[in-house]
Amino acid sequence: MTATSQQPADLGALILTLNAGSSSIKFALYSVADGDLVLTAKGQVEGIGTAPRFLAKAADGTRLAESYWEPVEAGFGHARALRQIWHWLVETAADERIIAVGHRVAHGGERYADPVLIDPKVTEDLAALIPLVPLHQPNNLAAIRAVATDLPDLPQVACFDTGFHRGRPLVSEQFALPRALLDRGLKRYGFHGLSYEFIVAQLRELAPDLATGRVVVAHLGSGCSMSALRDGRSIETTMSFSALDGLPMGTRCGTLDPGVLLYLMREDGLGVNDLERLLYQESGLLGLSGISNDLRDLKASTAPTAAAAIDYFIYRIGQHLGALCATIGGLDALIFTAGIGENDPDTRARICANAAWLGIAIDAAANARGDGCISPPGQTPSVWVIPTDEERMIARHTLAVVGAAGLPAA
Repeated sequence: MTATSQQPADLGALILTLNAGSSSIKFALYSVADGDLVLTAKGQVEGIGTAPRFLAKAADGTRLAESYWEPVEAGFGHARALRQIWHWLVETAADERIIAVGHRVAHGGERYADPVLIDPKVTEDLAALIPLVPLHQPNNLAAIRAVATDLPDLPQVACFDTGFHRGRPLVSEQFALPRALLDRGLKRYGFHGLSYEFIVAQLRELAPDLATGRVVVAHLGSGCSMSALRDGRSIETTMSFSALDGLPMGTRCGTLDPGVLLYLMREDGLGVNDLERLLYQESGLLGLSGISNDLRDLKASTAPTAAAAIDYFIYRIGQHLGALCATIGGLDALIFTAGIGENDPDTRARICANAAWLGIAIDAAANARGDGCISPPGQTPSVWVIPTDEERMIARHTLAVVGAAGLPAA
């Protein structure tokens, strides 16, 4: 193992957020002062199960610590990754204390919409939802259980990616399947809710009048979705029962005729695991291009398949944008966020050019800068670039839940 390390700035009482994926745990650390949250450090352990690497950075991007293991240690999983994060926190935070841990949890099901203090019953309920999100929920629970095992007295809060979309009209949640299946929970839940919730809060500060209007938010990253909002509430969203539906993504297919799956099962003998790998890991931009799941790689490539994959991505975004506008009766603002949405002016320009029929136009210079409103002054609908911050949203919820529960706080 090799490592580099330096001390971060003075922290204060701390909120730790964890976002556990299949091969990584991302974390962020916030100091708490007078009810306010200040980011002090963030990082991740990636390569869990293959080549683990720990990286921590200060809020300004300065590298604070980096460690990696070669060869891979046997049994290096989420619990071991969490201990590596915790070991660094204990070393660097000195006499400061973490008062709670907030977790991003993929699915809250019917029972959980609002953030909740985790106890054994909550953990049991969340485990029962694993069949709904088999590639996400187990990893979230692994981090929760690891904290509970090593630090049983530390309060933990679950924040749900489905929560923001709860309360949508029933017509938006249903599939045209037998009623008994809907009653079993086969419905359109929607995801990326913590991101959308943060964007709504930001819009209320930046443009309060728009926050109460008809807004479509495009969360475009490795995972992609779009949501139609009215008065800051979710009315319709592109992801549905799983994180596969809607837009094409880095390795996920997006909307797909289920007849394709029946065909592959019948003609090619594909089983559940084969289909799961195909839909989650081998499709999307990677599958279409045969080159990469990263839009930056595709834009740098001269291969015809790379251009075709980008064209498909842009086309489907435009298609879903039109459908979402129909659900809210028009459009007052379009907002881009997440990795691609925040950092790719060319993709934003192409999407907006295709949506000129909606009255959308952008200012080229403002779009190149990617700063706030990128449409011309007075243009309706307006177009915005607003960075998302799901970790801060989790920290806010965690602090509020801990305070409401009367637990020790800063």
